[in-house]
Amino acid sequence: MAIYVMLTRLSPGHLKTPSSFEDLERHAVDRIRSECPEVEWLHNLAVLSGYDYLDIFRAPDNAVAMKVSAIVRSVGHAHVEVWAAEEWSRFKELVRSLPGED
Repeated sequence: MAIYVMLTRLSPGHLKTPSSFEDLERHAVDRIRSECPEVEWLHNLAVLSGYDYLDIFRAPDNAVAMKVSAIVRSVGHAHVEVWAAEEWSRFKELVRSLPGED
């Protein structure tokens, strides 16, 4: 399965209390498990940046990753960016297979 990195920024004012974060998470996780059971979560991080969360997950293809993004956007009233990624060891293998300089 492919690896995806998702950055999420919640809409300002959407969450009214600190406990709202956990309620939102529970709702999003339940929807993703229901709609995309093949998705495997690798990491969930809160970050200090222009985004609120960074999630890393595996999905069978871009279509499923897009479903995850759509669910998070709709449930969390959020801006989401999803990037395809490759593990460093796999990337090194790919680079080694490239032809050398002429």
